[in-house]
Amino acid sequence: MPKDGEFYQRDRGRHPPALTPDYKTSVARSPRYPLISLQSSVSEITGPVFGHGDVDPLDRDMIYNYARPGESAIGERIILHGRVLDENARPVPHTLVEAWQANAGGRYRHKKDTYLAPIDPNFGGCGRTLTDEHGYYFFRTVKPGAYPWRNTVNNWRPAHIHLSIFGTGFAQRLITQCYFEGDPLIARCPIVQTIPDPDAIDSLVAVLDMNATIPLDTIAYRFDIVLRGRRSTLFENRLEGN
Repeated sequence: MPKDGEFYQRDRGRHPPALTPDYKTSVARSPRYPLISLQSSVSEITGPVFGHGDVDPLDRDMIYNYARPGESAIGERIILHGRVLDENARPVPHTLVEAWQANAGGRYRHKKDTYLAPIDPNFGGCGRTLTDEHGYYFFRTVKPGAYPWRNTVNNWRPAHIHLSIFGTGFAQRLITQCYFEGDPLIARCPIVQTIPDPDAIDSLVAVLDMNATIPLDTIAYRFDIVLRGRRSTLFENRLEGN
């Protein structure tokens, strides 16, 4: 288990600026004053600890965790898996990873989502799991669909899954999203294009993993997550956290 201590500073040249006018909602929510860097205290370098008794094994299976008995979610069945690592590439064991996403048609189970795609009655769109002693995690789910959003007249979000990782301390917590290899909408997404470093964009793309694919059953994608440091997985277009 990594020892408590100061976390590495984020490389701001790799992360997107807070104000990116092509991503319209960043205009209203970006800070107007210089950021202040604070030294980490005990409250930032420690955080919540979750036990295996707090998380049910079915929580990580979004194909079935909301479905009625004998039924399952509709869509392309996928596995999303990988490792959670710290800034020194050490595994982060027994940390909580949460996931939420749209269904296969691109619609969230949320009262404010009015996209015309249908709701899947057997898909809740959220799950959680704990990494094992090697920092490994996995979810089973359906591949989310793309959906339109009101940035400009014809913007679509690429297929993506949101992820929250608690890490070993509050200052290490990461909220991000992963995309899928080969999706042509990634290059057209105004949110993705706020990221100045092409390598950083690549770090947000889950790659096809045929070795972990289950024949005649489920396609697998690998997505490793790095908490803080120069090669950290990007925070969700915000400068707080991570």
